[in-house]
Amino acid sequence: MDVKILETTVVHPSTPPFHHDHVLPLSHLDNDRNLNVTFRYLRAYVATATATKPFHVIASALSTALLHYYPLAGTLQRRRDDHRLELHCQVGKGVPVICASVDSTLESVNYLDDPAETWIESLVPDPDPEKGLENPMVLQVTEFACGGFCLGAMVHHAMCDGLGATQFFNGVAELARGASQLSVEPVWDRTRLLGPRDPPQLEFPVHEFVRLEKDFSPYWPSGEPVVRECFRVKEEWLDRLKGFLRERSGSSFTTFEALGAFIWRARVKASGTPGDEQVKFAYATNIRKLLNPPLPVGYWGNGCVTMYAQTTAKELVHQPIWSTADLIKKSKRNSTDQYVRSFIDFQELHFAEGITAGKGVSGFTDWRHLGHSTVDFGWGGPVTVLPLSRHLLGSVEPCFFLPYSSARGESDGGFKVLVYLRETAVESFREYMAKFSRQEFDLV
Repeated sequence: MDVKILETTVVHPSTPPFHHDHVLPLSHLDNDRNLNVTFRYLRAYVATATATKPFHVIASALSTALLHYYPLAGTLQRRRDDHRLELHCQVGKGVPVICASVDSTLESVNYLDDPAETWIESLVPDPDPEKGLENPMVLQVTEFACGGFCLGAMVHHAMCDGLGATQFFNGVAELARGASQLSVEPVWDRTRLLGPRDPPQLEFPVHEFVRLEKDFSPYWPSGEPVVRECFRVKEEWLDRLKGFLRERSGSSFTTFEALGAFIWRARVKASGTPGDEQVKFAYATNIRKLLNPPLPVGYWGNGCVTMYAQTTAKELVHQPIWSTADLIKKSKRNSTDQYVRSFIDFQELHFAEGITAGKGVSGFTDWRHLGHSTVDFGWGGPVTVLPLSRHLLGSVEPCFFLPYSSARGESDGGFKVLVYLRETAVESFREYMAKFSRQEFDLV
């Protein structure tokens, strides 16, 4: 597959949003070391009767949106005193947008619904880490021979989380469809809304889930090849799994708890993790309405905090699967204002010491309800949404719950699971997922 880069344009705000260079501070959540990564994903759109080029529509709407979201045209830099990131906004800066084309149709490449295809990487900008700081957002619009297109986005995670990015893209989409103003005005005010208390207070034992190790980074290359694998999950299989867990434990579990427990254990077993090693199930919880008072509508910074379930690898693979699901379920009890404020205060006290979740982290995230399908630039919502980043929540082998591509006609009510696996663990993991489809839950 040959993706041809036609041009790269820097899109500026339609009128200058400010006239003097200035610096915007980021919150302690934005500065979480696990979020010092760029996040890459794409949305695919099928052709419609319109003759308008998607690149021009999106670039024009983006120009207007940057009046309100001008920080996305800034530059991330580290402060000299404490090495936290801050955003430098300079007059005249914009967001790079790449225009590209492909000679194939979307249908011929399964509407980009096959993540194993390595050429898909060329549909999303992938700058080196320093460039990711210089331009915290880079977009790519790639048009296919059928008239359909995909929008690839690279966003530095320090700028926003998935919900914040979706708010931004929904704003651009509104303008692209002809709206004269945004329905949701963005709110910055990050240090006031999510700053540490004075003095900091550790009312929750955050240290039980993280450690202080300045020289450790979960994202350093390990030298082990990692591949993407995608699995279909039918609703009937999930119902039987949840029924099995309820029958054995007497408790009810959500899809995230039940399937997350199954995949977490399967991954650890397939990877051959030493029994005495601490392993963690990590996921982000939305705190926007959790806080007292809640974050204002329009807040688009990082508004999630990482939650953990943890045990040893030996305990994980030997305990009943319903015990693992219950471990995940109980971890949700930490989703409180007290936990969030203590997490922020812990970041204030120990940032310089290197806060990390350590090794053995399995990151899980559910993209089924993030609002991706509402991002409609005038061609309807995306038929496929696909993440291409393998660095998430301190994990280099994340797992995503994703909706089916709407272009492929799946109608079993299920969804798909995208996992990153070490190459040496793939075959074993496939066997475990096959057992899941056969409802052999107690054999994993």
